[in-house]
Amino acid sequence: MTNPEHTTPAHIAMFSIAAHGHVNPSLEVIRELVARGHRVTYAIPHLFEEKIAETGAEPVLYRTTLPGPDDDPAAWGTTLLDNVEPFLDDAIQTLPQLIEAYEGDGGVGVPDLVIHDITSYPAGVLAHRWGVPAITLSPNLVAWEGYEEEVAKPMWAEPRQTPRGKAYFEKFDAWLKEYGVPKTADEFWGRYDRTLVLIPKALQPQADRVDEKKNTFVGACQGDRAAQGDWERPADAERVLLVSLGSSFTKQPDFYRECVKAFGDLPGWHVVLQVGKHVTEDDLGAVPANVEVRQWVPQLAVLKQADAFLTHAGAGGSQEGLATATPMVAVPQAVDQFGNADMLQGLGVARHVPMAEADAETLREAVLAMADDPEVARRLAVIQRDMAGEGGTKRAADLIEAELPG
Repeated sequence: MTNPEHTTPAHIAMFSIAAHGHVNPSLEVIRELVARGHRVTYAIPHLFEEKIAETGAEPVLYRTTLPGPDDDPAAWGTTLLDNVEPFLDDAIQTLPQLIEAYEGDGGVGVPDLVIHDITSYPAGVLAHRWGVPAITLSPNLVAWEGYEEEVAKPMWAEPRQTPRGKAYFEKFDAWLKEYGVPKTADEFWGRYDRTLVLIPKALQPQADRVDEKKNTFVGACQGDRAAQGDWERPADAERVLLVSLGSSFTKQPDFYRECVKAFGDLPGWHVVLQVGKHVTEDDLGAVPANVEVRQWVPQLAVLKQADAFLTHAGAGGSQEGLATATPMVAVPQAVDQFGNADMLQGLGVARHVPMAEADAETLREAVLAMADDPEVARRLAVIQRDMAGEGGTKRAADLIEAELPG
């Protein structure tokens, strides 16, 4: 049922990229909007078509040039420009596809409201073109007052002085000008009028300096995940450890071998070792019976029964660990994961172990210390309670409806 303020169903268009960490946080919000009677179209590459359709939304498919979740993580490069250039190049070739898909003959029609992931550059251009409100869904931290001076400018100082960096911003500015957006790249990129933050406030750095007139923390938007399947705890497992580096940075056979060495045959422990698609059980050598090696597992279902979580500290995994009150050891791999690991450690619910130090002895000591500490359990219980009060999926849907025209 729709919010009483908006009893007329609307057409809401969601835009994202083909990455689990950017699609998954939005799925329950989309499902809720559909359940309230709205027509939701969701622009996404074909790889995620089935996942989107399962929510009841209409997938609007486009071709992408971005590396996919099954590609080698090395495809993203190693420098800041390596990381951002693909998004702009993809946006330039994607935007005409989306204009045709929404405005063309037989298209799905111009929406009443745009919602979009932070990675979807075309969404902001389309909202301007159509003259409709836009809401950003952020699956990780947002900028705080002072972020530009403290983080962004120092980070970009050197790349901006290079010919490649100058060319990037000139290309971005020219693209915006071509489509009539009266902003520079600096004014457009990451500057949002309205953002729903899909992480608990506990994971936000400098939370007290975030402008909450523009940014609302709705916390984890989790459903029952029944469609992902379930996981059954072995009857003889006294304690369960989940090891997962998420969906993108999983090509780490040496790390997984250290995990097998650390926890294999550890009395009373059952280990669920998710290795992704780039590593097989054969790459790990002899695997003891208490180690369950899987390419993928229904993470939330496992965490609801786990006693410890060895994680890369991605935004999704971090908040799932908090939501299930699971003690964590964080071994970050890239981007925001390092900051998340520090936040979790600062909250007293995780230990941050750098990848270079993640040998068997260190990992075993860290996991056992976190799992056995009653103070960790107490802090997790407090955070879990606070997260429940942030509103999650239903509050996110309410706030989206509140932005509908009229």
